[in-house]
Amino acid sequence: MNGDMQQKPARLKAHSVVMDNRERISVTGVNDVESFNDAEVVLSTEQGVLVITGSMLHISRLNLDDGQLVLGGVIDTVEYDAMEQKKSGIFSRVFR
Repeated sequence: MNGDMQQKPARLKAHSVVMDNRERISVTGVNDVESFNDAEVVLSTEQGVLVITGSMLHISRLNLDDGQLVLGGVIDTVEYDAMEQKKSGIFSRVFR
């Protein structure tokens, strides 16, 4: 097999969440923005689905190539959606 034809393994992006005064949050390791409005932002990250809720939320910077997102507003909660993480397991694929 030709070296060009071999598929390189996907590299995981580093994942971090940094919040400043509940007014700004920076997230790395972002794969996709699943949904967003001024009260909730749902992100697909290297560590699972991340749900951020609050008010007056707005995305001030997004670079999916680098996996970076910066969000402003009043942040109330930051949590990983355990149900979404469980869906991606092997048993969920078997029992669909």
